[in-house]
Amino acid sequence: MQTLVRRLDVFADYFQFYVCDEDYQTDTGTIWDEKTTDRMLALGADLVAVGTARNMDVPVAVEVHDAEPDVDLDVWDQVIDCSLYVPTGRLIVFGCTENPNDAERMNIVPGTYAARVSYARLADLSDDGLSGEDNYRVQLWPAPLAPVNVLKRRAN
Repeated sequence: MQTLVRRLDVFADYFQFYVCDEDYQTDTGTIWDEKTTDRMLALGADLVAVGTARNMDVPVAVEVHDAEPDVDLDVWDQVIDCSLYVPTGRLIVFGCTENPNDAERMNIVPGTYAARVSYARLADLSDDGLSGEDNYRVQLWPAPLAPVNVLKRRAN
């Protein structure tokens, strides 16, 4: 199985970052509500908005697989599956106040993907919340559209 991996530091201003199609149409101002904020994940057809524990630079790994990777719930606080449509084949990753034109880009096969978003060490923050050991992973693989599925829920 082939895997494309990018490790990034993303500025998670407003406690979020985006993984999306380069030409995304989702209005990010409409996708967050009480439910999506609580689960730390909001969606549009062509955009996954990942909530974070800090609004600072956070480490993010983005992996693109040929097939569904193994589920490794033991090392993550929370794991959620969802879907992402990438019609251009150009995936971008950026913080919500960053310019999408400056986003990290990954060329992938155009189409529909499953997205598994994993969150680790969410409670490992400094007292002021500015530094921490939290980290995030987004795994993608070709798959038909599917509803959100929480595989593991973080402790409150």
